[in-house]
Amino acid sequence: MFDHIEIIDISLPLNNKTIFYPNNPPIKIEKINSGSSVISKIEMGSHSGTHIDAPSHVIDSGLNIDQLPLADFIGPCRVLDLTNCDKFVSKENLINKNIQPNERILLKTKNSIHGFEKFYDDFIYLTPDGAEYLADLSIKLIGIDYLSIKQKGSTDTTAHTAFLSKNIPIIEGLDLSKVLEDEYTLIATPLKFTGIDGAPARVVLLKSPN
Repeated sequence: MFDHIEIIDISLPLNNKTIFYPNNPPIKIEKINSGSSVISKIEMGSHSGTHIDAPSHVIDSGLNIDQLPLADFIGPCRVLDLTNCDKFVSKENLINKNIQPNERILLKTKNSIHGFEKFYDDFIYLTPDGAEYLADLSIKLIGIDYLSIKQKGSTDTTAHTAFLSKNIPIIEGLDLSKVLEDEYTLIATPLKFTGIDGAPARVVLLKSPN
């Protein structure tokens, strides 16, 4: 079935060197000899690496990650190349992209070019007016190529709440460095934690040959 389909892994590798958002728990992995085999003890936050924000991340009584329909995370998506944006992605940058209701939208910015070897405070983020614009279009899902969609240090949480108040999940921590602006099939299923605000995910894009 997948013999002629390109599978592009856009997830961050998880290890003791994986970058983490300030004040979030770092990933700690320790190998343990259980006697007859080796297992690994893993410590990490719910928003480690490539992860999905559920509404309960910022909305009181919002849905938890296990309450979001899996169908939201599997299906057609579109990657938008916004590497021309120097500081942020705004409504002005998005308005000519012909974004339609129910689309899954992934934002490729200069974050992917900078890489993920260390944490950058000045990462490219989505502005409040950009978030409101996309949420008002009733897109199905939004993703961005850094550990937060919101500007670091800002007290304005609109970049989160505009989506999560409408049960539009947010994927953060994507690596889109090897992805061109195009249409793909997205598979982004979160780990099946229950009753929590988000979860890491292995996220891939599928591309059929032209």
